[in-house]
Amino acid sequence: MHWLMEPFSADFFLRALLGGALVAIICGVIGTWVVVRGMAFLGEAIGHGMLPGVALATIAGAPAVVGGAISAIVMSALISALQRRGRQSYDTSIGLLFVAMLSLGVIIVSHSRSFATDATAMLFGDILAMSKGDLMGLLIAAIVTIVVAAALHRSFVAAAFDTRIAKTLGLRPHIAQLALVGLVTLAVVSSYQAVGSLLVVGLLLAPAVAATPWTSSIPTRMTLASAFGMLAVGLGLLCSWYAGTAAGASIAAAAITLAALSNAVAGLIARRRPAANTTAEEPTPLPVSASRPGKLS
Repeated sequence: MHWLMEPFSADFFLRALLGGALVAIICGVIGTWVVVRGMAFLGEAIGHGMLPGVALATIAGAPAVVGGAISAIVMSALISALQRRGRQSYDTSIGLLFVAMLSLGVIIVSHSRSFATDATAMLFGDILAMSKGDLMGLLIAAIVTIVVAAALHRSFVAAAFDTRIAKTLGLRPHIAQLALVGLVTLAVVSSYQAVGSLLVVGLLLAPAVAATPWTSSIPTRMTLASAFGMLAVGLGLLCSWYAGTAAGASIAAAAITLAALSNAVAGLIARRRPAANTTAEEPTPLPVSASRPGKLS
């Protein structure tokens, strides 16, 4: 049994497990709203929008996560500005900025010959290299996420279903939308080291999708999504340890696998339930003598 406990004796593995759990909480809370509001493309765009900032920070010798955070914030602000003032639709604005920021990042990377390693870590994550400072940053991000999501819960719900009602109730749906975009940005930036900008959407979407069939309220779905995310982190890290696979990709793959299994099991239960109800409620056929009137004697 020693080989089962071997990973947990390594400090870097425990730090990765704890950091991944914090990322799972952040992505579970925010990812629930991403799924409810259909904002998956926004998360993907912000993840790619980090590339120019990470590239510039790496070339300048500054922390990559700081450059990525600044770039992601600029991306979010531009999306909000285009949606508010421009004539393009929301997804069109995101698509245009997505391509622009990605192109700018590739141009910057192409001028640096020593960027390959940093680009790989940025795109696919390096959760096994987490430090105590990274854990503290994730803890702060998790607390901010939970506090903001709880404080603006009514606004998020109202804005998700009917913005006119939200305005009538004085809940300011535009502010709620900006706050939600800010939370998505926070999730992408804070998950940067764990799974990278390319795979972060997997942790945002898959745990929330896995939790959806089993819950009927937003807070419960957030809690279950966080639990699914933690399970995916644990399974992914163990797979990485024993199979020698990339940790970030293994976590994302585990999350998507759990989502597929969860929905498959829920589908089987849903198909069997109507069949059982039909069998229970089907009337017993009447005897021939009772179903057809006999001859008068």
